[in-house]
Amino acid sequence: MQISNNKILITGGASGIGFGLAERFIAEGNQVIICGRRQDALEEAAKKLPSVIIKQCDLEDENQRIALYDWVAKEHGDLNVLVNNAGIQNWMNIEDSDFFSKAKKEIKINVEAPIQLITLFQGLNSLNTVINVTSGLAFSPLTTVPVYCATKAFFHSFTLSLRYLLSNTPIEVIEIIPPALNTDLGGKGLHDMWEPVSAFIESVFKQLEEGKQSISHGFSVKMSEAGQETLQGIFNQMNPKS
Repeated sequence: MQISNNKILITGGASGIGFGLAERFIAEGNQVIICGRRQDALEEAAKKLPSVIIKQCDLEDENQRIALYDWVAKEHGDLNVLVNNAGIQNWMNIEDSDFFSKAKKEIKINVEAPIQLITLFQGLNSLNTVINVTSGLAFSPLTTVPVYCATKAFFHSFTLSLRYLLSNTPIEVIEIIPPALNTDLGGKGLHDMWEPVSAFIESVFKQLEEGKQSISHGFSVKMSEAGQETLQGIFNQMNPKS
């Protein structure tokens, strides 16, 4: 994709990786729209990025996804890049009483939402790029976040199929595969020991400039390129038996 002169929608753009992408895309000369569940978080992001356009949307709700598309089609019909970044991560055990309700929420936001948005946004004649943010955990799960890992494995597989299915169209499909980063994903403080988002964003844009369609960084490089034996070793390392 071209790095500048785009109009871009980033879901979950008020914090973490989404905010990092928005900040860098704006610096590269793009017009950026971010959406998210919390209006206060969006307004806080807009204070830091005065040119950003904000739109409240709870992607768990199918009707709000449709409303988001209708708003973009009406107000920003020249939008050409969709970034499916929004996602939630629940640390939980199969024995938890609320396991299934949390699982349903993760599936709606991490799987159903991006699929529906991709389906809807194909209706924009201007759309030429879809960027899906998956995870290194798509390749080997961390069992403390079992449903999150499964949703990212699904989304990785879907992205590979989507790239093939759209190969004869003007739409390019790019996958960004983050490692663990210092964000609030899953809860405050859980990822404080990991690399800052800024270093990851720098790596992402270097690879975008190189024209890569599969973008990984740090530990996610090892995960995405590993064979089954290596992945089994990674699984055992991440999930030691008590």
